[in-house]
Amino acid sequence: MRRARTLALALLAALACATRPARPPPPPAASAAPAAAPAASARAVPDRWWDGAVFYEVFVRSFDDSDGNGMGDFAGLTAKLDYLNDGNPGTTTDLGVDALWLMPIMKSPSYHGYDVTDYEQVNPQYGTEAGFERFVQEAHRRGLRVILDLVLNHTSDAHPWFRESAKGPQSPKRDWYVWSPTDLGWTQPWNAQSGSTWHERNGAFYYGVFWGGMPDLNYRNPEVREEAKRIARFWLAKGVDGFRLDAIRHLIETGPGKGQAGSPENHVFLREFAAAVKAAKPDAMLVGEVWSDAGDIAEYYGDGKDELDMLFDFPLATAIVQGVKEGDPGRITNALDDVKRLYPPGAVDAPFLTNHDQIRVATQLGDDPARLRLAAAILLTLPGAPFLWQGEELGMQNGPGNEDEWKRTPMPWDGSPKGGFTTGQPWMELAPGHERANVAAETGDPGSLLSRYRALVRARHQSPALARGGIEVLDAGAPGVLAYLRRGEGETVLVVHGLGDDPVDVALTAPAAGAEPLLVDAGGAIAAEGGKVRVKLPARRSAIWRVR
Repeated sequence: MRRARTLALALLAALACATRPARPPPPPAASAAPAAAPAASARAVPDRWWDGAVFYEVFVRSFDDSDGNGMGDFAGLTAKLDYLNDGNPGTTTDLGVDALWLMPIMKSPSYHGYDVTDYEQVNPQYGTEAGFERFVQEAHRRGLRVILDLVLNHTSDAHPWFRESAKGPQSPKRDWYVWSPTDLGWTQPWNAQSGSTWHERNGAFYYGVFWGGMPDLNYRNPEVREEAKRIARFWLAKGVDGFRLDAIRHLIETGPGKGQAGSPENHVFLREFAAAVKAAKPDAMLVGEVWSDAGDIAEYYGDGKDELDMLFDFPLATAIVQGVKEGDPGRITNALDDVKRLYPPGAVDAPFLTNHDQIRVATQLGDDPARLRLAAAILLTLPGAPFLWQGEELGMQNGPGNEDEWKRTPMPWDGSPKGGFTTGQPWMELAPGHERANVAAETGDPGSLLSRYRALVRARHQSPALARGGIEVLDAGAPGVLAYLRRGEGETVLVVHGLGDDPVDVALTAPAAGAEPLLVDAGGAIAAEGGKVRVKLPARRSAIWRVR
């Protein structure tokens, strides 16, 4: 039998040595069921359908329950697809998103699914394989792309691979995980005060950067690398359009501290993995989680073509939320400047406000309607492919605790005690305020946050410059004002946001001829003045004009 390697030995060895369509086109017809409702028009698939697309993150367990057992499922999600995108670009009653990111749906012992026990089986609590495939077909029929959360860094300690690996040094799966005969005493790289990341099992120690229930896979092992590629091909063959890659800074460790995050070997494997994914499906998309600064994030684009297609922009997300909260655009302009300076040419940013790991933006902004509308307008007028977190468009608040479950509470479809989410007992109680922040209450209200998101997504689809153009931040010469031009596809769009307490009255060096409103809050005005353009806005309002 092949002799098992330990990380300690590996460490010693290391020391020794243009015109965009209104919406992204639907997936190829071969992966879609015959249309029974208006569908997005068929077009040749562009190289990068995700560039400018609007994504929506879904936690299936909390989206919609079809059978009354208190947990969301594939059937519930399928039934609610028209809320997300009804397949008809001419309607205004859907949110209008272009793609869905599903948090882990593979078999797992936990509620969240980030500790997989079978990469080829769907979580039976969510439904059957047939139910999942029907969901993908129905999504595709509406022109919606589907990407899955793929957890490559680690498995559950209940995974058969790990159980076999833990049997001893002679196990054929021993080298699928990272083992050491002693506890090397490394702490978590983001928390030097935490306990060891080495965990005892059967007289030896295995590495698990998050906790003992999630042992890290060993990507120095070619068998593990090939298995990861095979799993990706398995799901691509089922019609999915790409993957969100979890915790990719931690794939391969070279030592304690900084060696546990961002090693050069991570990039070697990710380029190899990306090449395999593109070979299997050339238009598949990969978006990665690198929770770090802009410099670290930029490295995972490779040269802009050979590694990941998109990376979540955590610094920009923090900057938007804090900038809106404090009324100061400086954080935002600094973050945008970092992207411009550090990202490779052609890189597609993935901006967002919050995700499933963070306190919800409505809670961070004090449930302030004006600030929530402002944050939405900033997000959806920036370059890249913005991601919305389920319920964000309603102003869903966090639950009363900081535990992750309180960030992922059920979607409120109406104001009833169970929120229209289930007829049974919800797996988690609904967030406070759901009686008024829900789909039913906001759908018919033109002043609601949901209506705001719908209008912003429509404006983005109607404007090639907003969807895929570049950005030029303007010097507003006044505190609390964020202004920029978006240019692309023969179009120029002027965007102005008032973040502060005072009304906006600024003269900008920008074109103003033939200003056409795309979305202008009440009280917004624009006029040419002495070679500049004067913009007026009430406090905490936004305006978007197409200009010449």
